[in-house]
Amino acid sequence: MKTINPKETKTAEVHALLLGAIAPRPIAFASTMDGEGNVNLSPFSFFNVFSAKPPIVVFSPARRVRDNTSKHTLENVINTKEVVINICNYDIVEQMSLASTEYDKGINEFIKSGLTPEPSVMVKPPRVKEAPVTMECRVNEVISLGPEGGAGNLVICEVLLLHVSEDVLDEEGRISPYKLDAVARMGGDYYLRANGDCIFELPKPVRNKGVGVDQIPAFIRNSNILTGNNLARLGNTEVIPTAEEVEAFKCDPLVRYTLQKYKDNKAQLNQELELLGKKLLEGNQVQEAWKVLLMVELLNG
Repeated sequence: MKTINPKETKTAEVHALLLGAIAPRPIAFASTMDGEGNVNLSPFSFFNVFSAKPPIVVFSPARRVRDNTSKHTLENVINTKEVVINICNYDIVEQMSLASTEYDKGINEFIKSGLTPEPSVMVKPPRVKEAPVTMECRVNEVISLGPEGGAGNLVICEVLLLHVSEDVLDEEGRISPYKLDAVARMGGDYYLRANGDCIFELPKPVRNKGVGVDQIPAFIRNSNILTGNNLARLGNTEVIPTAEEVEAFKCDPLVRYTLQKYKDNKAQLNQELELLGKKLLEGNQVQEAWKVLLMVELLNG
C-alpha cells in the first residue's frame, strides 16, 4: 500500500490521484454569462446534488494547478449569481469535451462546440438544447476553499426550474438510466458511459432492520466462495428461513438434482450448494439462496 501525504506531494500528483480514485463523477456542464452578456459553457466533474427542498446542486471550478488562475465560469457566477447546469449524455460527450478547451474570455463555447443555445425562462444564461436535462439555477453562495492552485470553489446553486426531455422518461415518469445514457468522468482521459452493462440494480436496505452480517451462521460467513457483497445481501434479510422451510426446499428441481448428483461426495456437495447459493444471490433470489446455504449445515448436522 502506497501512502501519500498531500502536504509533501506536488499538487498535480495529488490532483491526479484524487481524480483517479474518486470516480466516476457526474459532470456539471455549466452555462454562464458575464456582465456584458458574453456566454461561457464549460464542464466540471466536481459536482453533485445535495438537497431536494430546497433543490440544491453544487459544483466546484477549481483554480488552475499550473498557474493559480481562476476560470471564466467562476468569475461569471460570482458576478451574476446565475448558472444553468446541463446534464451531458453520450450523444454530446465529444462536444462537451471540446467546450472544455480554454478559449479566451469572450469566446462562445456554444459556437465552438456546435451546440445549440436555448433561451432560459428564469435566468439569463442559455440552456444546451441537446442536453436531456437542464437546471436553471440561482447561485446562493460561492465558498472559496483556498488561495492556491488546485483550490476549489463551491458554487452552491438553487434549482429554480428543471427541464427534462420526455425522451428519457420511463412509463412511470421517472428518468430511465438506459434512456438518459449519461456519461461520467474518470481519471486521466477516461470516461464512463452509464448504459448497458455498466448499470446494475442493488436493492435498498429493507425499511425494517435486516439481520446484519454478524447474524449469518459462521459456516456461511466464513465461506471461501461467497463475497462480502454476497454476505451483505444475506444480511439485508429481516427473517432467516426456518429448518422446516430449508427441508421443504429440497424438492426444488435444481436442488434435488444437485443433492442426487453429489450425494457420495460431501465436500463437493457442500461446494456446489454454496455455488448455487451464490448464483441465486446474484439473481436477487435471496430467500432461495438462504435455504440452499443453510442446507449445507442441515445435511452435515
